[in-house]
Amino acid sequence: MLALTSCSSGTSTESITVAGSTTCLPIAEQAAELFKEETGTGVLVSGLGSSAGIEAVSTGTAEIATSSRGLNAEEQKLGLTTLPVAHDGIAVIVNTANPVQNLSIEQLRGIYSGKISNWSEVGGEDLPIQLVNRDEASGTREAFKSIVMDGEPFDRRAAVLSGTGQVRDVVSRSRGAIGYISMGFVESAYAETEVRALNVNHVEPQEKTIASGGYPISRDLYFFTKGEPTGAAAEYIAYVLSDEMDDQIREAGFIPVSGNAEGE
Repeated sequence: MLALTSCSSGTSTESITVAGSTTCLPIAEQAAELFKEETGTGVLVSGLGSSAGIEAVSTGTAEIATSSRGLNAEEQKLGLTTLPVAHDGIAVIVNTANPVQNLSIEQLRGIYSGKISNWSEVGGEDLPIQLVNRDEASGTREAFKSIVMDGEPFDRRAAVLSGTGQVRDVVSRSRGAIGYISMGFVESAYAETEVRALNVNHVEPQEKTIASGGYPISRDLYFFTKGEPTGAAAEYIAYVLSDEMDDQIREAGFIPVSGNAEGE
């Protein structure tokens, strides 16, 4: 996915490049459009995965990396500045025809390690579980692995997909499938089909439970820069973190870092 906010009759020919997480695309793209309107500065936004974005910033081919995970031990040596931009929950999704309503973290670990292979083992119908996983460049995969798997390896028989939209689409079309995506992508105005998010440990994935820490599969979304951000990159980041973006971040299904859950 690639979105370019080009310079218009405008006041600036400067542009910046933002690369990384597909989960962060709605925030980065919406901010790019509004930032361009206000400043005349173009912002090129691409979603190639968190790891690709971090590499792009570390090698100087992008000014800002977007990521749905924190830096690993090796990446912490790259001299990057970490900037949390939103809170997010990872929703476990199933086909709308699947009667299962809740899974525990232990059951999820059993499913994704391959130890549980039929829905009847977790209160569902007698139907093989079709595992859908993300590729190793995905920050969402890393967060799910860290929170859910507790050192257990993923089942190698899982379908491995490179994007959030692909996971959602496969699960929406297969009665026995299970996947995981950012909460903000569970309901999509652009998708032709629907999926349903499960409760985890009997907690529903929603803004209030994520902000309170009650929903167990939660994480932060980040921007990274090489050293401290400067110039147009610093201005763009400040715009993303401003009150002006709070409503847009919520509309994308995330929680602004500036405050608690809406209505609290």
